[in-house]
This record gives sequence, structure tokens and C-alpha cells, in this order.
Amino acid sequence: MKPARSFVASHRELAPSENALWFAFRRRELLLSERFELPTSELFGGSSGLTPLRTQPLGLLGERACFSAELPSDAAAPAGLQFCDLLRLFGQLEESLLAVAGRAVQVVEWDRTHQFCGACATPTRLHEKRRARVCTNPDCRLEFFPRVAPAMIVAVERGPEILLARSPHFPPEIYSVLAGFVDPGESAEEAVHREVFEEVGLRVENVRYFGSQPWPFPNSLMLGFRADYLSGELVLEADEIEDARFFHVDALPKTFPGRVSISQWLLQDFIARQHA
Repeated sequence: MKPARSFVASHRELAPSENALWFAFRRRELLLSERFELPTSELFGGSSGLTPLRTQPLGLLGERACFSAELPSDAAAPAGLQFCDLLRLFGQLEESLLAVAGRAVQVVEWDRTHQFCGACATPTRLHEKRRARVCTNPDCRLEFFPRVAPAMIVAVERGPEILLARSPHFPPEIYSVLAGFVDPGESAEEAVHREVFEEVGLRVENVRYFGSQPWPFPNSLMLGFRADYLSGELVLEADEIEDARFFHVDALPKTFPGRVSISQWLLQDFIARQHA
């Protein structure tokens, strides 16, 4: 999910306008028209029957103010609208809108789950200057920020070969590069070494940064790397990896289609360099 280049984030109150964009969610389902268009300020009130539980300012997409909204879990889509699972909107929703939607769903979930302090159960309020909720107990004042979980994803290369693996959760026959979460006290590069060894029993070297991608499933920041095979034989972590192999660039297995995720960018970068 590439960042929306013309989007400027803001946690401060924005003045709603007629052409404001609303990213309204029922759980993790985004409300869209039947043509996959976002509703505007006319969405709420009147005959729609929709009343948000909470709303949050997101920022500006070009000149248009953007807001997120939490809808009741039993909300019904008004006539001409539909609820769509965010993960299924790749290729359906324009790229910049999809990037803001990924931000919106995380802000909605953070706001919903931090109405009360986790330490003393006192109600919280929004911070005046930053995206945070603050405990209103003067003896506590704990602050809660939106949670972002760093995760690494790596293309392990061995000359003209790349290591690809299958998770039991993947669609049939699909392979991809390795990924995993960064542990507390661990750098992203250290996580690359650890995850590769834990998942497939290999040692790698020459770990270098490739790029990053926000990934709101549920709230990750994917940090992409390339690494070179150093040593070891494939020993798979049974609960995580169903199959893993080094594949030649000219004999790759079935992979996730499209160009929407950093896993695809890493694979396409490998292919382009091998064929250069």
C-alpha cells in the first residue's frame, strides 16, 4: 500500500466541507458506492440512517479534507452503498484513496479501543497537540498512541535464485518471500537474521534496506530488505512454513498477482536485476 503522495496528515480539527471524503468503517469494512467511490459529507443524517459513533480528522488529500468514522457493528449499508473488506479493495480503489483508507482504519480502531485508560480504567480524552488519547485521571495521565507494529520482509537471494516459501494460510500454490515481526529490543536487521534462521534454518549476510510500506492488516509497518544466502540447509518451522525452496529466476512458482504489496516489489526487483 504505497503512501498517498498528495496526502498531508493532520490530527487537528478540520472544517468539514461539502466535498470532504469520509472513510466510514463497520469494523474493518469500508463504506463505498456500488462504483467503489467514497461517500461525502451528505452520508450522515437525513434518510441514510447512519450515525457515526466517533469521527476523527485524518488530513488533506489534495484540497479535500478527509475524515474517518466508526459506524456501529450492526450498521446496514444505505441504498446504493456497500460495505467492502479493505483487503479486497486492492485494484478496486484508487491507490491514493486506498493508502488513506489504510491509515483511517487504524485510527478508527485505536480510537475505539482507547476510550478508557488501560492502567486505571479512567476515561481518556484526545490530546490537543498530537494523535494520542490521554487519561483524565490527574494522578495517572498515561498517553496512548496508535499502535504500529514493525515487521521485516526479506528477499533472500543466491545468485540467480530467490528463496520463496508457502504459509499454510496462503491460497493454493502461492509462494512469497519471508516476513516476520520485529521483537522488542531488536533492530530490523537483527530480525531478518533471526526470522530467516527460525523459519527455514538458513544464515544470511549482506542485509540491505530496500523500502517500507504501511500495511494495516492489522497495523504493521513492513520494512523490506534484500539479503544474500550465506550457509545452511533448509529446515522448515512446521507451524509457520509449509514449503520453502530456492527458485531460479526463469522457473518461479505462482506468486501473489499485481504490484500492490512490498512482497511483490521485492520479487519484481529481483527479476528485473537478473534480466538486466
